Amino acid sequence: MTREIWLLLDSSGLGGIESHVAELAAGLAAAGQRPRVAFLTDFGAHPLRDRLDAAGLAWEALPGGLRALAGRLRAARPALLHTHGYKANLLGRIAARLAGIPVVSSFHAGERPAGAVGLYDLADRWTAGLAGRVAVSRQIAGRLPWPAEVVPNFVALPDAAPGARPLTVAFVGRMVPEKGPDSFAALAKLVAGPRFLAFGDGPERAAAEAAAAGRVAFRGAVPGMAPHWAEVGLLAITSRAEGLPLAALEAMAAGVPVAAFALGGLPELVSDGVDGWLAPPGDLPALAARVAAWAALDAAAREAVGSCRNRPR
Repeated sequence: MTREIWLLLDSSGLGGIESHVAELAAGLAAAGQRPRVAFLTDFGAHPLRDRLDAAGLAWEALPGGLRALAGRLRAARPALLHTHGYKANLLGRIAARLAGIPVVSSFHAGERPAGAVGLYDLADRWTAGLAGRVAVSRQIAGRLPWPAEVVPNFVALPDAAPGARPLTVAFVGRMVPEKGPDSFAALAKLVAGPRFLAFGDGPERAAAEAAAAGRVAFRGAVPGMAPHWAEVGLLAITSRAEGLPLAALEAMAAGVPVAAFALGGLPELVSDGVDGWLAPPGDLPALAARVAAWAALDAAAREAVGSCRNRPR
């Protein structure tokens, strides 16, 4: 019988890494493998667990800590441990070596965190030589002191073709400084016409809501965007740092174009003026001009269709 492939992460909420792990688990299962998502620590109810249950994918929650992880790996003997996120990477590499299990680590984050998290991130990158290494963009691979294989993020394409899109601009992601929810609030005040929505939660939400001054409807965190893409006409990515955001891939797969700062792997995904729009990093007026151009084009197209429908025959 095929041995399991374990996908290890330390997570209490839903974000890009969690979406990546869900997509990877589904892809492995479709390829005839036996994936199991392992939560390093049991934080209780979790939207990723619900998503895995709905897809019939195996998961388990561990009590946390190196000893528990190493013991579980010795007992289960998976074919491979694939770690995601700095804490899972650090503990997973050590535990896998203690248990004699092959291990590979994925690197997702484009930002350079500060404080204690920054120290963990530094330790994660410098100990990456203890495992196989995968980065989701060339920029992230270039930050590692060890060679890494670049495997861009991915999503499954929907079976149905996308329908008509509303004149709505959306933010999708964690409300943290590196994702720029404050910049999205400022963008909403620079562009007249479209409706602005924000999906996600985090420590910067209150400040972003105050800055938006009613221009943005904040929906909070959602278990997944699949039921909500029909509400979105354009995804705006206002991040200060990026890898290759899953939100951009999911949006484009759903037929939603992207307007973003040219950060991380986004220039490899989006061709400015062809299948989306890119602005110089941090140049909010330039991004606002691209969003306004999309809105004007969208409105003109709707008007043209309306004129055709109302034209005498």
